[in-house]
Amino acid sequence: MADKTTIRGLERGLRVLQAFQMKPDLSLQDIHAMTAIPKPSLLRVLATLESFGLITRRLVDGRYRMSTVANTSARAPDRYDRVAEVAAPILRQLCRRVAWPSELIVPAGDHLEVRESSRAETPFPIVLVGLRHKVSWLMSAVGRAYLAYCPSKERQKIFALLQKSQRPEDRLARDPKRFDRILAETRARGFAVRDPSFAGGPLDGPIAADGLAAIAVPLRGKGLLHGVINMTWLQPAYSIDDFAALHLKDLKGAAAEIVQALGRHAARSAMRVSQARDGAADASD
Repeated sequence: MADKTTIRGLERGLRVLQAFQMKPDLSLQDIHAMTAIPKPSLLRVLATLESFGLITRRLVDGRYRMSTVANTSARAPDRYDRVAEVAAPILRQLCRRVAWPSELIVPAGDHLEVRESSRAETPFPIVLVGLRHKVSWLMSAVGRAYLAYCPSKERQKIFALLQKSQRPEDRLARDPKRFDRILAETRARGFAVRDPSFAGGPLDGPIAADGLAAIAVPLRGKGLLHGVINMTWLQPAYSIDDFAALHLKDLKGAAAEIVQALGRHAARSAMRVSQARDGAADASD
């Protein structure tokens, strides 16, 4: 009679993957409730799946999600999901090295949104932001970094949206010549900064100064802008020039590392597509 004993570790791993097939975005408590696996064992299973690239853990909220490679759910991942996956470990290491946190910010119509954040990693008392936290285009450092380097057609489309807005943060859209000068200054400086009058805080929410300053740089690939990353600090700690002198090189290095990692991923994906086509052609012969 055949031995029907199961491999317990493999069984647990498959139960976790089944949970992600039902819902590709889960907290540790969600997975524990769905699988009944004890949390110490569950953490080991999750670490194993993460090491094989099947799942990832976001910095911004600590939730686990299917990787863009493994996700077979009805919701197709958008291109920024992959950027966030690649950026997360790089932003974590950046924060551990310099102590100040960073975000990955991407376009979302008439605003930008947070896709990843290392604020939970910083030892400083900086308020956390949630996933898809809305950010101003024209007043924020990240918005200005993106607009300074995106294609002119994309910039014009964004301005057309903002010119219809009644938000105070979008008034500059009605003075494109002035904003063009701001973008030229950004490119000459090599990084973007917040507008001096911008206090941060949530877009479309109650006015609340966050007490932060920021610098931001774009993620520029070959003919493609993947988003923007920033670095924030408590305003009294440094002037913009002093902070940039200390950490701009680190921020630009992280941006280059993210872009390079995305390039390697794109090359691997192209190779897999080519191999699949070759296999299909061979099978038809």
